[in-house]
Amino acid sequence: MKFMKLGSKPDSFQTDGDNVRYVATELASDIVINVGDVKFYLHKFPLLSKSLRLQKLVSNTNEENDEVHIHDIPGGPVAFEICAKFCYGMVVTLNAYNVVAARCAAEYLEMYETVEKGNLIYKIEVFLNSSIFRSWKDSIIVLQTTKSLLPLSEELKVVSHCIESIATKASMDTSRVEWSYTYNRKKLPSENGNDPHWNGVRKQLMVPKDWWVEDLCELQLDLYKRVMSTIMSNGNVSGAVVGEALSAYASRRLSGFNKGVIQSGDIVKNRLILETIVGLLPADMGSGSCGFSLKLLKVAIQLECDEPVKFELMRRIGQRLEEATVADLLICAPIGETTYDVETVQKLVEMFIAHEQNSLLEDELQEIRSPKMVSNSSSKIKVAKLVDGYLTEIARDPNLPLPNFVSMTDLVSSFPRQSHDGLYRAIDMYLKEHPGISKSERKRICRLMDCRKLSAEACMHAVQNERLPLRVVVQVLFFEQLRATTTSSSGGTSTPDLPESIRALHPGGSHGSSRSTTTNTEEEWDTVATAEDIKVLKGELAALKLSSGGSSDRNSNSNDGSKGNAEKVAANKMKGFLMSKKIFSKIWSNKEKNGEITSSDTSESPASTVVEETKSTPSRSRRHSVS
Repeated sequence: MKFMKLGSKPDSFQTDGDNVRYVATELASDIVINVGDVKFYLHKFPLLSKSLRLQKLVSNTNEENDEVHIHDIPGGPVAFEICAKFCYGMVVTLNAYNVVAARCAAEYLEMYETVEKGNLIYKIEVFLNSSIFRSWKDSIIVLQTTKSLLPLSEELKVVSHCIESIATKASMDTSRVEWSYTYNRKKLPSENGNDPHWNGVRKQLMVPKDWWVEDLCELQLDLYKRVMSTIMSNGNVSGAVVGEALSAYASRRLSGFNKGVIQSGDIVKNRLILETIVGLLPADMGSGSCGFSLKLLKVAIQLECDEPVKFELMRRIGQRLEEATVADLLICAPIGETTYDVETVQKLVEMFIAHEQNSLLEDELQEIRSPKMVSNSSSKIKVAKLVDGYLTEIARDPNLPLPNFVSMTDLVSSFPRQSHDGLYRAIDMYLKEHPGISKSERKRICRLMDCRKLSAEACMHAVQNERLPLRVVVQVLFFEQLRATTTSSSGGTSTPDLPESIRALHPGGSHGSSRSTTTNTEEEWDTVATAEDIKVLKGELAALKLSSGGSSDRNSNSNDGSKGNAEKVAANKMKGFLMSKKIFSKIWSNKEKNGEITSSDTSESPASTVVEETKSTPSRSRRHSVS
């Protein structure tokens, strides 16, 4: 810390109790100056020789009463004592903590150069310009002390000079930073005693770009706002670093901010802090992480901030939603029976979709094949995965209405997905936590996923899942068998000579998804199968995979027997289709025995009827888990 000593005489000020100050000298005092509750017994000559204001005050007093009252002097008794000691020529030490109070008090007492050369105001100005404003930490300390000395400190331009000094240093190239600063509670290597020289060559000190953010967190909100605005107007600091600074300030000033829940403090004050931070966010969308914006949104909802503030945060989040995590989106519902605020997250997804559409439109208008097109597709894949994970979490809420679940899924139904495993987990979780939903609701939620886009692991789980309707289990088994058979064929892309009804269910067929097939009755979707039926279906699927896999291995190990192996593979495929037809027929025959097949159902073979998803009235026998 910088300091300056003034005067050479020893300090002879004495104290008599808490409210009396006097100078220990042989001369009796001839003037009493009341500063607040403190009485100073001093001498006229040294004071009047340097203070024009005291000259005026003394001239207006009676000769019999040499008592002066100055209750409104900035800095109070402490600042006045500094000025009085300077008038006596006593040693006075100025530093970052008392220099502004002394400067304001000297201005109040009118200690100008016109009164006497080398007066206090001049000496303080020299100290400020030559030392304080050139020091990083001293400038911050001085700026903090100006708060209690407004408006005079503002009029004397001490505030503006401090702000400009701080902003200039924060905007400086990091290679030129050589002063002390706080960064993760560490100091520069030279401050820790480490020699920055090695073999006579100076090492390059790696100063992080956000080295200044922690030190500025010490400032009060209004001063912090002015400093940050000046830093941003200089244009030498990136939006990402500004975002880091705002994040650090929010973490310091808002208790519980990192958890998304404000734990204590004045609501009005906290709301003002948050709204100020949002107002300081740069227009650059790269400023601050998406997670930081989501924390701000959570707190804004809790503090009931104005709608424009929340809308601005949602707009920023919507443009970078692919960077969010599931934990970021778990916003507690302010009111209502549900645990999470699903409507807000739905608006975020809608804003993401709108942003993607606008970006795509701009590319088309420019007629440029921009890499952004690929970026948009990648963003949609990430958001679809994000929404699937979010649905899995909110599905655990027993009070979550099905329309909220479905509407969220429909928003990203057109987004590309590598698989529907995440969506399957979300649907399964909802069925598990909401066992009392109706048949129509079961049908509605199961149609959200495409059985052909489930992985082998998800398929194995699905066929053992007693919460799924029979129709979904049959579809999973059929598509898994068809996929295994198709993969084992030559090249892995050809399609066996299947009936037209089966060909329509193939992923490369006429239907875009399993949800686009013929509409079925609610009872058919709610049908359950016996454990024996599912075991047979699972066994056949495993047998087909094993047969196909074994044939493939033999093909890779022996070139001489390739023709014979190909014939075996073809035979296994034909056997698989014949056996699967028997299995489907068995399930269908069980329904016939119970008299559940209508006259319209008997017009086609059992296998083709099941495959083409014609209407039927299934058995209501309960299916048990085989896991």
